[in-house]
Amino acid sequence: MAARLLEGRPVADAIWQDVASGAERFGQVAGRRPTLALVGGADEAAAAYARQIERQFSRRGLAVSHATIGADDFPHHLQRLSADPAIDGILLLTPLPSGVSAEAAAQVIDPAKDVDGQHPTNLGRIAQRRAAFAPATALGGVRLLKHYDVALSGTRIVVVGRSPVVGMPLALLLIDSDATVTTCHSRTRDMAAITREADVLCVAIGRAGLITPEHVKPGAIVLDFGTNPTPDGALVGDVQTQAVMDVAGGITPVPGGTGPTTVAVLAEQTLRAANLQRGN
Repeated sequence: MAARLLEGRPVADAIWQDVASGAERFGQVAGRRPTLALVGGADEAAAAYARQIERQFSRRGLAVSHATIGADDFPHHLQRLSADPAIDGILLLTPLPSGVSAEAAAQVIDPAKDVDGQHPTNLGRIAQRRAAFAPATALGGVRLLKHYDVALSGTRIVVVGRSPVVGMPLALLLIDSDATVTTCHSRTRDMAAITREADVLCVAIGRAGLITPEHVKPGAIVLDFGTNPTPDGALVGDVQTQAVMDVAGGITPVPGGTGPTTVAVLAEQTLRAANLQRGN
């Protein structure tokens, strides 16, 4: 029996419904919309992502500002945004200008406006199981699992990938949900033997089609965070979706799985930052 598809759109729609009503309440009190500043993004892929964010935000009562800044003024621009009371959240869009370190840039952002959870303070608070802004893609994956009533407490979960954007914060968020988590990466030996033990397998390693049916426990839930472009302009995940569907109990499609939740969670965290800034 083929696995059920765990589509991200219903998850995102539920988040957006709450965001829209929250943004309306914020606007009535504050006299302005919750606002996200987008900084960087020097290629067309980043520009397309920025347009998607702006389109989705504006439909739900949030605002977006976007600036492409040169390397010389980059840290100063981030400092100005961090100090600006009209800006609630800041998101770095890669690629950043030549000569600008993404790690250094993230550290300039006020952690209270770091709505994509890239500042070391936020990542550290997550590791300590304290309230913080988490990377939106990782948090979106957890929200997707909860939306589909996938049990997390006591569940054996394997995360493939350890990036600070998805894999590592995802593992920490799942641990905070009382799951038992193992992390695999490019240096893991006999990865398939480990991933086959997982009741939930989360894959965010950035290698198209890495995960095959032999990596998957029968009936397991598989979350695929991969977005790998193909020569014909399509996107494929890190999982061989069609083949794995014959083994898994549930699987996220690519596109249409974990992707739609990311922008919705980003909006949710922008609204939260706006309320926190007002002391709500």
